[in-house]
Amino acid sequence: MTLQDLNCCIIVPTYNNINTLGRVIDSLLPYSQNRDIIVINDGSTDGTAALLAQYGDQLTILDNGINRGKGYALRAGFAEALRQHYDNAISIDSDGQHLASDIPLFLEAAKQNPGAVIMGSRDMEQEGVPGKSSFGNKFSNFWFKFETGISLPDTQTGFRLYPLREIGKIRLFTMKFETEIEVLVKLAWRNVPIVPVKIHVIYDKDERVTHFRPFKDFTRISILNTFLVILTLLYYLPKRLIRQINKKGVWKIIRDEAVKSDESNLSKAKSIGFGFFMGIVPVWGFQLLIGIPLSIYFKMNKVLFLTAANISIPPFIPFIIFGSYKFGGLFYQNGVQLTSFENLTLSSIHVNFVQYFIGGTLLAVAAGLAGFAITYLLLTIFRK
Repeated sequence: MTLQDLNCCIIVPTYNNINTLGRVIDSLLPYSQNRDIIVINDGSTDGTAALLAQYGDQLTILDNGINRGKGYALRAGFAEALRQHYDNAISIDSDGQHLASDIPLFLEAAKQNPGAVIMGSRDMEQEGVPGKSSFGNKFSNFWFKFETGISLPDTQTGFRLYPLREIGKIRLFTMKFETEIEVLVKLAWRNVPIVPVKIHVIYDKDERVTHFRPFKDFTRISILNTFLVILTLLYYLPKRLIRQINKKGVWKIIRDEAVKSDESNLSKAKSIGFGFFMGIVPVWGFQLLIGIPLSIYFKMNKVLFLTAANISIPPFIPFIIFGSYKFGGLFYQNGVQLTSFENLTLSSIHVNFVQYFIGGTLLAVAAGLAGFAITYLLLTIFRK
């Protein structure tokens, strides 16, 4: 499998990586024919232009003149690749962390998944990986999943294969490191498949030069994610849900989430116990606002959680409030000890709020633990 089989080029954005750029290009040349390598010199000031000139007509060289950012360089590379009528493009960093020997992995994956983005997946736990890179990757993975519903092991890798036809259909606005996030999210929104492949990575602290500036670039990335999250909540998340409902049907989605044959009894019991807790705890009006994000974060069963949380539906509310008062009276002696529902008024809630709050919280804990224990016992006995 060669670049030519997929009508694919290689895009190399570079800025002041003179120590590693020559080695990177030399490793790429065996895979190239007819100037398939597009190098974008993003305003380098370290002799990069002279180095690139030595390769003559083996490369397609673009020069931004001044440093504009990696995203701008990538966009220039995409535009040139489209102008030359390539169908695919592999992007690779010029700092020497990626190995050209992994290119066949991308080509084979692209052959098996036509039209997909092929993402290099680095081992971020290996020795020598900078702490800020590992943290940044986890940060990016979290927001990418929220914005697209897709889990990826490495969303910040610069080693990727892009389907250029889809690239030509999206509008990109960013110009720095955040462009790699923007393009990935927007392709996912267009339902372009994204396939990770494991790659090798080298972090040589003596040679590698990184231009990532934690404060400035994390700020830019955060601003971009804020914008993408707003679009997700207003449009793409409802669109995703509607598409799932149309595909499966609402009752099948609910049933599949509730049953989840591969989910453990412990997880199901925790979901129900947490639902009872949030349905009773005295934060009226905010139970689901707090409980739903927590159930998602802790990977609970959302259907079971919501079902259990509905213990606080209107017919049960007087019983819950009265029970909270009585339970609180066991631990707080300064309040009025209610003896019947007739004493349960808005005035009594105001006067005895401390007693009610203590009792409601303790009752929620007790109900949650009881719900968890009973559910776990029943599932252990009856669930195959």
